[in-house]
Amino acid sequence: MLACALRSWFDHDTDCESTLWRALRDPVIVAAVTAIRHDPSYPWTATTPARKASVSRTTLNRRFEMATGEGPGAYLTQWRMNLAARRRRDTDDPIERIAADSGYNSVYAFHRAFRCEMSVPPARFRRAARTTA
Repeated sequence: MLACALRSWFDHDTDCESTLWRALRDPVIVAAVTAIRHDPSYPWTATTPARKASVSRTTLNRRFEMATGEGPGAYLTQWRMNLAARRRRDTDDPIERIAADSGYNSVYAFHRAFRCEMSVPPARFRRAARTTA
């Protein structure tokens, strides 16, 4: 019953049409997102998600941006940073390990991406997350 209600709501709510719901109805986007989520630490290039989805890079970028308002690279960064933020909050893993596991060869590059995505540096994020918990 919940699935039917959600399907009906999404089918009639035009605000949702341009975001997640449209993306989940596109098998090309689903294939790329599934690949990214399955192995976020993989050394992704601009063409890798497109190959995983069996389309050209241009086709994937166009469809991804039409459905979500961002490209696959931005999605990959957000996914990596969400996973890294969870680890910063929930574990004592050093930043070097989290950076490597997130697909970054450089702690500096990871730090910049984390700060850009989360609006705070990784160390401050950990302290703030642990003081509010």
